[in-house]
Amino acid sequence: MKKFYLLATTLLFASCLSAQVDKPQKAIFYSISFPNAAHHEAEIVITVPQAPSGTIKVRMSRSSAGRYATHEFGKNIYNVKAANVDGSPIELKQVEGDLYELGDHGATVKITYTLFGNWTDGTYTGIDPSHAHLNMPATFMWVVGQDKRPLRFEFNDLDKYGWKVATQLKHEGDNVYSAPNMQYMMDSPTELSAYKVSSWEVNNNGKNEKINLSIHSDDSQSVIDNFAKQVQRMVLEEKAIFGELPAYDYGEYTFLDDVYPTNSGDGMEHRNSTCIVQPVAKVEGYESRLLGTFSHEYFHSWNVKRIRPKSLEPFNFEHADMSSELWFAEGFTQYYGELVLERAGFRTVDEYTRTLSGLINQVLNTPGAAKYPATQMSRYSVFADAGVSIDPNNQANMFTSYYTYGGAIALALDLRLRSEFNTTLDDFMRTVWLNRGKVMKPYVIADLQSDLAKVTNNPKFATDFFAKYIYGTEKNNYEALLAKAGLLLQKAQPGKAWAGPLSYGRNRGRSGEARTTGDEGLAVSVSIEGTPIYKAGLDVGDIILKADGKDVKDAQAFNDIVAGKKIGDKIVVNYRNRTGDHEATVTLEENPALEVVTFEKAGKSITKEQTDFRNNWLSTKVKSR
Repeated sequence: MKKFYLLATTLLFASCLSAQVDKPQKAIFYSISFPNAAHHEAEIVITVPQAPSGTIKVRMSRSSAGRYATHEFGKNIYNVKAANVDGSPIELKQVEGDLYELGDHGATVKITYTLFGNWTDGTYTGIDPSHAHLNMPATFMWVVGQDKRPLRFEFNDLDKYGWKVATQLKHEGDNVYSAPNMQYMMDSPTELSAYKVSSWEVNNNGKNEKINLSIHSDDSQSVIDNFAKQVQRMVLEEKAIFGELPAYDYGEYTFLDDVYPTNSGDGMEHRNSTCIVQPVAKVEGYESRLLGTFSHEYFHSWNVKRIRPKSLEPFNFEHADMSSELWFAEGFTQYYGELVLERAGFRTVDEYTRTLSGLINQVLNTPGAAKYPATQMSRYSVFADAGVSIDPNNQANMFTSYYTYGGAIALALDLRLRSEFNTTLDDFMRTVWLNRGKVMKPYVIADLQSDLAKVTNNPKFATDFFAKYIYGTEKNNYEALLAKAGLLLQKAQPGKAWAGPLSYGRNRGRSGEARTTGDEGLAVSVSIEGTPIYKAGLDVGDIILKADGKDVKDAQAFNDIVAGKKIGDKIVVNYRNRTGDHEATVTLEENPALEVVTFEKAGKSITKEQTDFRNNWLSTKVKSR
């Protein structure tokens, strides 16, 4: 009997302990108000129930989902305070620019602070009486070590400003929304404004997914509805590539679009939404221009948000997030973003050839692509992806964007799959989706190589392709590949003399004020390796005063001088820099820039085989709309 009693007591104690351990933690509660929106401020209160014992650390992020460089969001918060639930203050110590420590505290703590936000893009926060455009890492502090806890958000002052809430956060009722954890919250941009919305449903393997187009702009509802029809065509074209839409959380996907001339143009992908910011007066009249961002960002709902590089999973908000896979994550998305618009009928073939020209020039005519592989250019994203610095860099000579680098690789692979294996890049993307994205299994580069081997049934080809074009710096034969589609790759300015780009600008200082040297020439603001100007020794900051004995007062004067010369001609350039006056001899060359044109436009005959190849590549893949 005694033994039974002790055993029962032990079991009861263990049961109680287990209940305590398994007891779900209450949500951390955020309340945001806008008493001073006219001056771009918000007041934020964080309530942390069941506060962890010991020292609590709270911080602002230093990076943002979809951005790979650091962004010091901590600079925009102030008046940071902490208190117990009864209002008694808690000692608060700022230990780093964006990191604070709370001392002795009770079971529930409150952290309050003022947020300043006056930059509307996909990374920062913009607040004024017209809207509160909230990128979460730029808006909300978070409790270190509590990233698995559920979160709730209360958006106040909606009636005061006539705002509604557009977000992928789960609506709990009234002005309260929730996220299951911190990673989801950080991936959930929110727009508070008097936006207009147009919604539709897409059948996805028997289940409907709702798509919302939410636009804050100076447009009528009819304009938004008409634009929504165009976006719907784009959505269906992208669905056709993968064979299905992702299964969106809560069955919805939302485009958050903010359109205003002073915005900073941007697009930022998220799991069930995308934040698009466009610096134009309104949607009306700019639909074709705006669609490019929509197409690129929506493709990310497969590629990046679900087909996820292991290097970005989970995303770390305390520092820059480096990835060697951005040539695929961003570059292949870049390729498809424009290809989809061609397939959907929003671009003509001649317009699409200009896109192809841009990709090919970036991969064949830039020093960065000549010297460094796509993987290395991807890693440079921690500095290049809207990274902020005030000192000059040498990106013109050592960096090529992983967007265009990867886009050019995708173009070559698509054409090679079609011509060599009777398959397509669409087939490859579907394979990657099924093997990686749909099952949310983060990938490394070797996984992509394995999937390519599967699609081609040729491991040797996959190994060779990755060795040469992903890890290496070899380039595909774009001229031969494009010819299969009846497209001609040729010099854009054959026989024309060229000195190289200077990024001509008036002789100005960093902040735009006129320098006091008295010089009236052209300031060289870029000198690209391999160009005639670079070979002659001119560099950034040099002031061109004369060329070929003629005064150079502006960019047009220099262009006119070069235009009157032939390839191989030499011109004497007089310039000035800090070491004094100098003279250099520039030997003019042919401009290496390339262009893609149709055989028809070039006056060449096109075969039925080439026409069929082009149509199979560029025609719509939507069986019925």
